[in-house]
Order: sequence, then structure tokens, then C-alpha cells
Amino acid sequence: MDDANERINKRLQQLAASAEPTFWGFLGCEFVSMQDNIITIALEAKTHHLNPIGIVHGGVLSSLLDNAMGIVVMMARPEDKVVTTNLNVHFVAPLYEGRLLVTAELVHQSRKMITTQGRVFDREGNLGTMGTGTFRVI
Repeated sequence: MDDANERINKRLQQLAASAEPTFWGFLGCEFVSMQDNIITIALEAKTHHLNPIGIVHGGVLSSLLDNAMGIVVMMARPEDKVVTTNLNVHFVAPLYEGRLLVTAELVHQSRKMITTQGRVFDREGNLGTMGTGTFRVI
């Protein structure tokens, strides 16, 4: 493993460890990988993640996107404090209990603003939710 990959891996491990006692851990998120600048996280969706009609709650899906896209931003701007200013979510198909995978990547960044996109898939790879996020350096 080269120095750049070692630094990236170390940074991701630090982010995962520091996130565990936060909403990330409460929700049940887990870091899966970073490959070709695409972050992948996962959630084992359980009964408490569902809404009354038996599908994963939209708030959970929105949070998953925000979490995954937030990691992208933290990797792109490791020295900055950055907050979400806009989260645009499209629910395209219902998602159910089971393993969900979330991918996210950088779309654009300027001095103060960063734009990302993300997608949530079920275990078979079917797209359920997609969104974009805008983040501001504070």
C-alpha cells in the first residue's frame, strides 16, 4: 500500500471511530469502502428503521445519504469544518428490511461550497433513493 492510500485508510478509520458514539452509530451505519473516490457505507435496516407501512423511513434514507456524502466532503476537505446546507432526496422505489448500501461521490467544489451525489441500493443492487448534497465550509 502506498503512502497516499495509507493516509486515506488511516483518515477513514479515524472518521469511523469518532462517528461511532454519534448519530452515525445510533443509526447503525458502517463504513464499507472507498474505491475510485466513491465512498460506500451500509446499514442493516431493521424493524425500528421502518415506517408504519413496512418500508424504510424516508428520514433514515435521507440520513444515510447525508452521512455518506458527508464522508466524501470530510475526505475532500480534511482540515475544514463543513456543514450540510441543502439535501435534495428522490425516493424512486421502496426499500425494505435488510442490508442497504449507500454510495457517494464528489461532484464539484469551490473555496466555500462542495456538491456531492449519492444513491441507496438494496442488497440486490436495486436503486431505491438518490440525492444530492451541498455543503458549506464554515
